[in-house]
Amino acid sequence: MAKQLLAKEVNADLNQRIIGRVNALKEKGIQPTLGIIRVGEKGSDLSYEKGATKRCDTLGVEYKKFVLPEDVSQEELMAVIDQVNKDDSIHGVLIFRPLPRHLDEQAVINALDPEKDVDGITDGSMVGVFAGKAQGFPPCTPQACMEILDHYGIDCTGKKAVVVGRSLVVGKPAAMMLLKKNATVTICHTKTVDMPSVVKEADIVIVAAGHPATVDDTFVRPGQIIVDVGINVNAEGKLCGDVDYAKVEPIVDAITPVPGGVGGVTTSVLISHVVEAAERKCRA
Repeated sequence: MAKQLLAKEVNADLNQRIIGRVNALKEKGIQPTLGIIRVGEKGSDLSYEKGATKRCDTLGVEYKKFVLPEDVSQEELMAVIDQVNKDDSIHGVLIFRPLPRHLDEQAVINALDPEKDVDGITDGSMVGVFAGKAQGFPPCTPQACMEILDHYGIDCTGKKAVVVGRSLVVGKPAAMMLLKKNATVTICHTKTVDMPSVVKEADIVIVAAGHPATVDDTFVRPGQIIVDVGINVNAEGKLCGDVDYAKVEPIVDAITPVPGGVGGVTTSVLISHVVEAAERKCRA
């Protein structure tokens, strides 16, 4: 039976550190604050917003909401971006995506100040990730993967790592973060030849394919660490990952469950980035 790499254990440690940092900022008269920009009333956005604001309340971080109608104009949305950029009381900003189709999402994203881009969506933040610079912030989900590996003492140095998926949201930044941890990294994607044999060679596997049960028992071997980023709904209406947990868990050494794994750490990472943004401003 594989060891479960659980979000609740990672969060307990991460959140304790965040509270200490928040208190240190408050002693200096700085209240870390998250700005939330949401267009419309999409259920997934509302669910994530609820989790984020609840975590803010728990950790002593304030938040300001900017809720806009589904038919908001590009000009109106860009005005809100300009407003949060200029508001010194807001240290980090979360913009829910995808935006409605009539909006130029890329223009909206890159109008945001990278120093407030706590979700790692701007080109400026991507440059920071790929160039290894302290610019902007990495996307929260791959950062959550790293927090899990760190918490459980999984040393990546010299290890073979495979990332399944090449999106800018998870796959590519996760690969860069693993490289920074001195792993030897391979990225697999839909055009990879004989993907099961490639994944089976890895010591650490991060699966962000975007499809349920992409990785099954034919991809894995004993001794591996599996980090499942996927969040899907199966035919029974239950949450599942990109890994076929029932088939993979009995074989590998450790695995993140879905739910209860990577997704559960992502919100804490977001709040940690808000606090870091406030700390940077304090040092500036």
